[in-house]
Amino acid sequence: MTHFETDAIRIAASKSNQREHSAPLYLSSSFTFDTAEEARAMFAEEIEGNIYSRYANPNSTDLIQKVCAAEGAEDGIATASGMAAMFGSMAALLQQGDHILASRSLFGSTHQLLTRVFPKWGISSTYGDISDIANWEKLLQPNTKMLFIETPSNPGLEIIDLEWAGKFAAAHNLILVVDNCFATPYLQQPAKWGAHIVTHSATKFIDGQGRVLGGLILGKKELIQEVQFFARHTGPSISPFNAWILAKSMETLAVRMDRHCESALKVAQYFEGNSELENVKYPFLKSHPQYDLAQKQMKLGGGIITLSLKGGIARAQRFIDQLQMISVTANLGDSRSIITHPASTTHSKLSEEERAKVGISDGLIRLSVGLEHHEDITKDIERALEKSKF
Repeated sequence: MTHFETDAIRIAASKSNQREHSAPLYLSSSFTFDTAEEARAMFAEEIEGNIYSRYANPNSTDLIQKVCAAEGAEDGIATASGMAAMFGSMAALLQQGDHILASRSLFGSTHQLLTRVFPKWGISSTYGDISDIANWEKLLQPNTKMLFIETPSNPGLEIIDLEWAGKFAAAHNLILVVDNCFATPYLQQPAKWGAHIVTHSATKFIDGQGRVLGGLILGKKELIQEVQFFARHTGPSISPFNAWILAKSMETLAVRMDRHCESALKVAQYFEGNSELENVKYPFLKSHPQYDLAQKQMKLGGGIITLSLKGGIARAQRFIDQLQMISVTANLGDSRSIITHPASTTHSKLSEEERAKVGISDGLIRLSVGLEHHEDITKDIERALEKSKF
């Protein structure tokens, strides 16, 4: 058995007859057949082959095979964006009358899917708090079909026990879907703990340089077949170019995540206890409420930190405006460090009460630690903290 780093580089590099060393880019909307019988057999799924890039393309196949190997998943599909993956993982496997039990701390757009999109189709949902998982059994309904969780959560960095989730889903015959975006398959493999489906916004750390959009749905083959049918006929397909970029990005994921995590821990430790902050949260800080759990199921702590500034939204905005190096944008997982103010951007559609329930205060800042030197990151934050004082 080879290691993660080797598989990410050596698995599934498509080759043409030109003997190229790096996988080529297949910018073709469709593919030809040698005979009418071959075309019939491919459409009948009696033989494998490329038909149309909305269905599959050598570049998307490369990406899927690499990430499946990394996640320990049987099969997968690549989508045009992370939210296409979130939507597809649920819409393909649920029907009118079904119920989703979900962790309360979710990305803002996923929350919108559960509260505003799926109810139009008769699919309901209930949120459970991770601080009270003993109560989740009471939240089950006769029509509950799916357990959807995000760990670490965006942006609160809450950690859910994947071993518990796997056992809970198995005991109640639920499809367990895990959004693994923050951890990446390098740091955490939910399938090992019983997840049936694992989703990613590949736009984030998997790309790692803020270049392209992409999403991934990975998991049990019989479930992925249903997702593939859904995607084939609804069209959330990834472009060959984006798939090619992401497949190449997988080759450097391990070395990049090592650096992200090393720097994030140093930055978190540097600011822990700072008098201008209410708290600093990072999964591998011993002060994190689920530190032991993060150690159990994650290789390293990830590249995201939250800083809660004293002074609320006014202080947070003053702080952001004083940054000189760190980018202000609604993305994460880039080679460049990024600051985001969730309450006014990514989670602004949540009510104040909803934000409070998931720990998003007006002064909360999400920091995606990039690949710059960690001392330059801390200097920029320290300068902004000082200049933003009232």
